[in-house]
Amino acid sequence: MQPIAIFLKKIFAFFVKAMADGKEITICDIASHLNISATTVSRGLRDNPAINKNTRKKIVDAALELGYRSNTFASSLRSKKTYTIGVMVPRLNSHFMSSAIAGMEDTASREGYNVIITQSLESEAKEITSAHTMFNKRVDGLLVSLAYDTEHFGHFEPFMKKKIPVIFFDRVFQHADTTSVIIDNYSAAYEVTKHLIEQGYRQIMHLGGNMLRNVYSERLRGYKQALKDNKIPFNEKLVYISRLSEDAGTEAAEHILSMTPKPDAVFSANDTCAVYCMIRLKEAGIRLPEDMGFAGFNNDPISKVIEPNLTTVNYSGYHIGEAAMMSLINHLNGVSSIKTTNTIVLRSDLIVRDSSIKKKSL
Repeated sequence: MQPIAIFLKKIFAFFVKAMADGKEITICDIASHLNISATTVSRGLRDNPAINKNTRKKIVDAALELGYRSNTFASSLRSKKTYTIGVMVPRLNSHFMSSAIAGMEDTASREGYNVIITQSLESEAKEITSAHTMFNKRVDGLLVSLAYDTEHFGHFEPFMKKKIPVIFFDRVFQHADTTSVIIDNYSAAYEVTKHLIEQGYRQIMHLGGNMLRNVYSERLRGYKQALKDNKIPFNEKLVYISRLSEDAGTEAAEHILSMTPKPDAVFSANDTCAVYCMIRLKEAGIRLPEDMGFAGFNNDPISKVIEPNLTTVNYSGYHIGEAAMMSLINHLNGVSSIKTTNTIVLRSDLIVRDSSIKKKSL
């Protein structure tokens, strides 16, 4: 039998015996297998440069082959750190949130941290449960985008009392002991509304979300200020509040179709609601943008699929996730303080497409 075959057979036999015995492979087992000291194995597994590169490779290879699992629990007790960061988002099936999570995970991985992700499904009750789970998992820090209907924030107090940093992003809760990572939603909404006015639209409807959430209250505020600055009276009947879902977009369209007179433009606080509203209005014979202009918010991929393509606000979920994670890790590493960096504001851009460019009648 070839030497390599004998070697593999021994490894397999060792592994099978260990599994059969229900025994967890230890550093001492690896040391015995390689005929080196346990200290050398320990240092090799931590990639200590004091250990020869070839020896480190042999140690890592043996650890994998024998089924060794590092005891992160014991390590955490020694260091008082789990190198795990909790991320709580409203939902995962969102282009913005999936992009933000990608930015977080890339940054965390680069800095040696793991990420645990939960979704609240837009429910305060589920968010509370997730917060308790994260606390009991002993995460080193927490990144949160609030659920649609969250009204109370007591579930974050245990983190603050324990000096566990909490950073909110996008949908935020302003608190002296937290940092928020946002865009200037007020200015972005102002620019959208101003653009529609410049195109000649005057009866502009706003499809908004729950005013408890900063993103929606600030977008409504920007819309109202743009009307005021252009001497267009604000009309409460031209504000339609919903959960901004696909169904909400269709329902908003039905509401618009029942109105007399109808608005001549619509600014939606997200793209999903805007697109499904557009679809239903087109089915009803409304010409876009001739009869009604449209603008959304978020620059979701769906905004480039609908015809006409949707005018929207672009801001990078990836960069927001990256900034939030880096801010948290910098705090954990003592580079910055939550209290000295209370708000981080990232840029956004208005993207003008055909849905809002008013065409002259022939």
